Amino acid sequence: MPPPSSETEWQRYGRWLWSILLILVVVLVAIALFTSRLSAGSYSNWAVVVVAGDWHAHDGSPSEIFDNARRDVSAALANVGFDPSNIAQFSVRPDRYPQTHPLNADAGTIADTLWDLSNRSAGGCLLYFSSHGAPSGLVLGESILTPAKLEGMVSNACGERPTIVVISACYSGVFVRPLAAANRMIVTAARPDRTSFGCGGTSKYPYFDDCFLASIGEANDFRGLAFRTRQCVATMERQTRMTPPSDPQIFIGSAIASRLPAWR
Repeated sequence: MPPPSSETEWQRYGRWLWSILLILVVVLVAIALFTSRLSAGSYSNWAVVVVAGDWHAHDGSPSEIFDNARRDVSAALANVGFDPSNIAQFSVRPDRYPQTHPLNADAGTIADTLWDLSNRSAGGCLLYFSSHGAPSGLVLGESILTPAKLEGMVSNACGERPTIVVISACYSGVFVRPLAAANRMIVTAARPDRTSFGCGGTSKYPYFDDCFLASIGEANDFRGLAFRTRQCVATMERQTRMTPPSDPQIFIGSAIASRLPAWR
């Protein structure tokens, strides 16, 4: 547009500039919204396994607590952008839950399924376990999933991809050091020498799973979710006078933080 030569032309020129500026602002806002949606949906190509490793309360009586966690954690992950078709659920009593189609929770099936999911999805990996635990590892049916075996499973299927491992179990802190790597985030319900709580026969979830589910709707990303969950667990333990504190553990590798986008 040529420079104006009169006051009227200056007014028209000013209106033209404002129109261009308004269009530019609208375009920038649209780009920001589009980028935000891409970021929120960026977990849609991740491979996910969610495992209920036992079906007993701490006193040995039958309990739904771990399968409740499996089912509802899977749904919560889908709600924040993970593709349900890339989420595989596992139970030690899969025939009992036909509505959610869990697979049998044995180490070989979990490893094979994680491998298959990681090969058909280009993103990262997320593994979530809810079960009883021991100083030697995680209860998985009639066996123990050791830290070394889980590390091999994750390395084989996920390699250098960003990987999140969440373990809700007593003594689950034993997994942190063997699994720790720059591309991984590890969150456990307890430190290596502590029990976690909430595994009674009348409970809906263990404390940690309850807090994870309560916090995921308030958090914006996995780092925030981990710290909110840890704070929630501490509050629940104080309120119910559970001692000593389970002290959930959080490890965030140096290379993974920038590769974990927010979901809102």
